[in-house]
Amino acid sequence: MSNKVPQIRFNGYSDAWEERRLSDVANHRGGTAIEKYFDKDGVYKVISIGSYGLNSQYVDQNIRAISNEITDGRVVNSGELTMVLNDKTANGTIIGRSLLVEKDNEYVINQRTEIISPKENFDSNFAYTILNGPFREKVKRIVQGGTQIYVNYPAVSNLNLELPKIEEQQKIGSFFKQLDDTIALHQRKLDLLKEQKKGYLQKMFPKNGEKVPELRFAGFADDWEERKLEKVFDTITDYVANGSFESLRKNVNSSDINGFAYLVRLQDASNNWQGPWLYTDQHGYEFLKKSRLQPDDIIMANVGSVGKFFLVPKLDKPMTLAPNAVLIKSSENDQGFLYQMMLTPEMQYKIFEKTTPGAQSKINKTDFKMIETRLPNMDEQKKIGSFFKQLDDTIALHQRKLDLLKEQKKGFLQNMFV
Repeated sequence: MSNKVPQIRFNGYSDAWEERRLSDVANHRGGTAIEKYFDKDGVYKVISIGSYGLNSQYVDQNIRAISNEITDGRVVNSGELTMVLNDKTANGTIIGRSLLVEKDNEYVINQRTEIISPKENFDSNFAYTILNGPFREKVKRIVQGGTQIYVNYPAVSNLNLELPKIEEQQKIGSFFKQLDDTIALHQRKLDLLKEQKKGYLQKMFPKNGEKVPELRFAGFADDWEERKLEKVFDTITDYVANGSFESLRKNVNSSDINGFAYLVRLQDASNNWQGPWLYTDQHGYEFLKKSRLQPDDIIMANVGSVGKFFLVPKLDKPMTLAPNAVLIKSSENDQGFLYQMMLTPEMQYKIFEKTTPGAQSKINKTDFKMIETRLPNMDEQKKIGSFFKQLDDTIALHQRKLDLLKEQKKGFLQNMFV
């Protein structure tokens, strides 16, 4: 198969794609510093470095600019694109990203960004997809600078891109626009669900100084009982509680080769329990009996990202805790309720107050045990725990759908372009 033909095509198209310079198929206009024209009542939304989201969607920083002779010359028209030429991030996550504008007289560009205006043989939707996909990889290879990297637009405009005829461009551009719109819709749904959960966490648990929450299930009216966390959790332990450093070194082997039990680290939990895993053998697992994990146990980051909590799922192997995390569990209370309680703004603030700052912030178990909270009776705990589990399951479902769509797009990008 010719390298000028993609693996997947729409029916009716068979011609080889042509190699063209970006300057052959698009005109351009450069940005300039317009900070002195910023005004909260300005008519234009400003596109600057911070406007380029990691999904190549516009991030509104609520920066506006007035209309005058300078800014009017940097207005982006419908069907035009903008490209960011500078990047202050450590790994170049923004450099070369493009935005597609679909409405006239709404946006103006600041310095360090360029307007790209496709000619009649370069479809705007196709341009948006290829500039953010295969072409951007070429842009990233010509960056200059150190802590702040940049590219010069003349060098960008000299780069080649492979194009089909305009009719096939329009087909591909329309296909990816529909896919991007679907992804954006799922992202909005996911963001809305997460915001709803934040609201429920604030309203379904008592605020500081209050004895009852703002929002309750019908049939519950009693005050919530005040307790210290040492009375709430009858297990607050960690890896080093199993023995001396010498005995741990002698008895616990760890390996990234599939073994008897998972040695669970915070990074495994943060990665949605997908690994890559660290394992220990049966002897190590039996030695670490004080920190064995069961489904619905709670683990807490006590160093670094203090205040992060994770609810342990059911996995396909026995589990035990690795260093730098704390296992907390209760035999008298509902674990699902307690997990959500630890995520509330009030509890997060109390943990923050007990955290020792430094190069790596940390909280010790003694200070953690002294934190006070309020709990309802078991029936109300179960109601609240069940409610949030359903909400978390719905959020996880939408996240999986979104991840699948993004993976599908990645596959189409690899196979529908030369």
